[in-house]
Amino acid sequence: MTKNNNYDALHTREHAPSWYAATANRLTAYPALDGNKTADVCIVGGGFTGVATALELVERGYSVIVLESHKLGWGATGRNGGQLLRGIGHDVEQFRKVIGQSGVDAINQMGFEAVQIVCDRIAAHNIDCDLTMGSFDVANRPKHLRELKEEYDGLQRSGYEEQVFLVDKGGVQDFVGTDVYLGGMVDMGSGHLHPLNLCLGEAEVAEKLGVQFYEHSQVIEIKQGAEPIVYTTGGSVTAGRVIVAGNAYAGDLVPKLAGKVLPAGSYIIATEKLTEAQRNSILPSNFAVCDRNVALDYYRLSSDGRLLFGGRCNYSAQHPGSIKDSMYPKMMKVFPQLEGVGIDYEWGGMIGIGANRMPQIGQLNGNVFYAQAYSGHGVNVTHMAARILAEAIHGDTVRLDIFNNIPHMTFPGGKHLRSPLLALGMLWYRLKERV
Repeated sequence: MTKNNNYDALHTREHAPSWYAATANRLTAYPALDGNKTADVCIVGGGFTGVATALELVERGYSVIVLESHKLGWGATGRNGGQLLRGIGHDVEQFRKVIGQSGVDAINQMGFEAVQIVCDRIAAHNIDCDLTMGSFDVANRPKHLRELKEEYDGLQRSGYEEQVFLVDKGGVQDFVGTDVYLGGMVDMGSGHLHPLNLCLGEAEVAEKLGVQFYEHSQVIEIKQGAEPIVYTTGGSVTAGRVIVAGNAYAGDLVPKLAGKVLPAGSYIIATEKLTEAQRNSILPSNFAVCDRNVALDYYRLSSDGRLLFGGRCNYSAQHPGSIKDSMYPKMMKVFPQLEGVGIDYEWGGMIGIGANRMPQIGQLNGNVFYAQAYSGHGVNVTHMAARILAEAIHGDTVRLDIFNNIPHMTFPGGKHLRSPLLALGMLWYRLKERV
């Protein structure tokens, strides 16, 4: 990969050079917006949030236009680890005072529903995206084991007990061929998939139902009012409602939202195709795996037998000069038996982080909605956000109101300093983690 810290600028017309892009089921070639259009709803952003919301809305009878600055799935949707994991946000209990017990219970339940939405959609529309169930949440430290036990106990009380079980150190090798973990928790209700093919498959379904997609149509202004107007470099869309779904790539389009989400880099390498013996030596159960460190590792096997190994969450807004050189030592630490294996793909991108690690789903005024800050769990949470937004636009705001009531801090330091300040803060957490 070319060594360039302005990584996204290298791929403004096409997808980043990922294994996902190389194995996409289809290539989209939607036109750029030209002229003035009207729709019931205009969605800004053609990733999971935008595409899934468009599908939810068109199924409810709305006319929808989706505007994407690059290609559908160009951002985090087409670059992430492909892990479909149960749960919404981090530590919902911290918001009990503002959303009450009913709100806490609702969000916990949505953590299960989010995965089910994806699984049901894949089944209903026969979307080819390599869905494979099974995940393994691993513990690097004794405190991680305690956290997993607490989580397991809570899941037992929620009726999810048949899907999960704890694994001690002696049982780790049944799922991951390494000696770096102390144990973990298996979740058969979570899994992994090809995220770009999921997004492109959903877009194909939505298009057949009437959704209009426009690529290479950068939004430069949203004029709010009784009937909002969304302006691009080539035209405009007048709509009854607007949804801002750009997440880490929305920039300063809506300043009130920009300060509440921080783009953080995450990176993945994909090995050459492994032999059956190599695959069995590292991931004999073919589960998605992630650890619980602040700068976590996450990995899985691809459908054609590669190890996709990701991590190195970077809050400094500077991409590494070489993703391979940065990630290969991390992979070797977990799987030394892969020494010498070739790396065929390396890519990275930005994920949206919120200060409290809870998704930001809400309403700016009567007709402008948004969803962002999935903090690395976007495959499932975007689809839950899409359903919540569609419900609200269709008249049922109960679940949107829960998220709208959660306070979200604006990152200090303004546009130029918030990333360095957060990077310092995360360094402190990493140092604390090692103590």
